Amino acid sequence: MNTPKEGFWGRVNPFARKKWVKKQTDPINDRLTELDASTPGTPTTSRTWIAAHRPAFTRRSPQPMRPTRWQTAAGTQAQNANGIAQGASGHVDQLNSTVKGLDQYRQTTEAEVAFRGGQPILTTAAKKQLDDLAASVTGKQGYILEVEGHSPLAGSAGIQSSERLTEAVKRYLVTEHEIPVYRLHAVALGNAHGQSDDDDKPVRTSSVHVRLMENSLAAQGASPPHEDASSTGAERP
Repeated sequence: MNTPKEGFWGRVNPFARKKWVKKQTDPINDRLTELDASTPGTPTTSRTWIAAHRPAFTRRSPQPMRPTRWQTAAGTQAQNANGIAQGASGHVDQLNSTVKGLDQYRQTTEAEVAFRGGQPILTTAAKKQLDDLAASVTGKQGYILEVEGHSPLAGSAGIQSSERLTEAVKRYLVTEHEIPVYRLHAVALGNAHGQSDDDDKPVRTSSVHVRLMENSLAAQGASPPHEDASSTGAERP
């Protein structure tokens, strides 16, 4: 028996011709055919085998995914956060409106308190005027009292005289009616006229002009700003 010679590549010749390759693979193909024929129910062709197993390779259409419990909880939290943000935005708008109205005062009432001979002594009629004025601000917020002192004297004498008169009015309102000091804004004008006085005639009598000024807080009946800012301890009119 002649043993085939092995070259540099071994028994496989990479440069073999088709006839040589066919000659080497024919016995293998014949043996496979015999095995397929001897096994019942065995598909004989690759095409038959693929047809038999086609359902296993059929791609199923993707099913819609149901939201998980975590996704549902996350959606609920997002909705709650959105509601809180909208509520905070409305609260900020309300605060902005309130702050804008703090410096917008309007006069609601006034009183002209007269003094005899420039002496800082309140008469019974003068006290009655101040009592009525103090009663009108009971329970109110967002108001101030403008107190202007006038005197017929000129120069520093008139300023000092009108200052004593304004102090008498302030003292009475604070001690008798517990009007907060920070709500009283006083100025001693002497014989000069205030900005709101339209009369240019010379001052003839000693008097104190008291005006009640209210802002939007008093008109709306809102709570005082120092209650909203209790954490800072600040108080505002």
